[in-house]
Amino acid sequence: MKNKPYNLFLDDCRIPSRVKWVDLPVCAYVLVRNYTSFVEFIKLRGVPKFISFDHDLADQHYELNSEIDYSKYTEKTGYDCAKWLVNYCLDNDLEFPDYRVHSFNPVGKENIISLIENFKNATKR
Repeated sequence: MKNKPYNLFLDDCRIPSRVKWVDLPVCAYVLVRNYTSFVEFIKLRGVPKFISFDHDLADQHYELNSEIDYSKYTEKTGYDCAKWLVNYCLDNDLEFPDYRVHSFNPVGKENIISLIENFKNATKR
């Protein structure tokens, strides 16, 4: 089962067909709603061929102020998922899959993209 290609959609409440503000491939997706499901599914099935990331994965992430202290959260974000996957790819000598970030959180979105692009640029083969 690890070798069968699949696409992953990480979001606590949305589904791919409702995301119109980002150009997502039209295809079947496996939905995961949180960090734990994200990690467990990838460990079970392997790295997907495509991932769409949300950043804020729990109600506690939806604070309406500009200075969010993510260190106080018990729930992990999409950034934590991306960081875990970067390390997983590094540890297993794997390429990072194609991805998009569909998050409405501009700072979280930029953090995810920067993390992934820095990893991809550092590991170009």
